[in-house]
Amino acid sequence: MANTRSASKRARQSAARSRHNRSVRARLRTLQKRAGGTAKPEAQEIHSLISAIDKAAKRGVIHRNTANRRKTHLNKLLAAPAK
Repeated sequence: MANTRSASKRARQSAARSRHNRSVRARLRTLQKRAGGTAKPEAQEIHSLISAIDKAAKRGVIHRNTANRRKTHLNKLLAAPAK
């Protein structure tokens, strides 16, 4: 339990940020599954996923190197020839 008012407020802020970040990561996982579910995913799905990854990295939800790695993988999917 927090000993001071400021520590109590920081605990509330931390909990709220944690809930928000968890929902953003869950949304990213959902979009990732939707985009990766087929052999050649739709370009629009991949573009929306890349946009969501960029936003999450910009806001610090995921690390920027993680975002770059995921985007590289998605761009390779886009560039791959259809089988």
